[in-house]
Amino acid sequence: MKTQAEARRVFRALARQHPNADTELRYRNPFELLVATILSAQTTDARVNEITPALFDRYPDAAALGSADEDDLQAAIKPTGFFRQKARALLGMSRGLVAQHAGQVPPSLDALVELPGVGRKTANVVLGHALGVPGLPVDRHVLRVSNRIGLAFGDDPNLVEQQLCGLLPKKEWTRASDTLILHGRRVCKPRPLCDRCSVRRDCDYYQRPRP
Repeated sequence: MKTQAEARRVFRALARQHPNADTELRYRNPFELLVATILSAQTTDARVNEITPALFDRYPDAAALGSADEDDLQAAIKPTGFFRQKARALLGMSRGLVAQHAGQVPPSLDALVELPGVGRKTANVVLGHALGVPGLPVDRHVLRVSNRIGLAFGDDPNLVEQQLCGLLPKKEWTRASDTLILHGRRVCKPRPLCDRCSVRRDCDYYQRPRP
């Protein structure tokens, strides 16, 4: 695995290649980002962004969303896929916020992951982007890119999160995740575009002998 110095060099190069890395989900407050992140599972951020403006107008806060009719909510989010499961998650999450946190999104990983439908990745997205609390979300892109480069090893998101956090200061965690995600979407795809990669000379995958 890369040393901290090697990892910093890799992330500096990736930051130059993706200078404005950030979440592509559109939101105005922590609650909206929490909803959007739950909806983003198994679909694209662009698809989520298409339906959230009307959704947030109709259900502007946890109290409104928690009291939504489930069939109506399913219809509103159907374009994102898995709409039945997502509707149940949104209803449970919103009711949990109302019952346990007066409708506000808590700035705590432990509190967030206790809410229905909220895992570590979702919690870290909200913490890092909307609440100013360091978090390093690990999705399939982060798993793929970090393993290929040699920043982390394994397919357990929690383990990879720990490994990456150990390489970087807390203030860089969220931006590091955003950068790895964009690199995975644009360059280090399942079939990687290594000729476009700014870190290929530091990448274990690229340096590996080919048959």
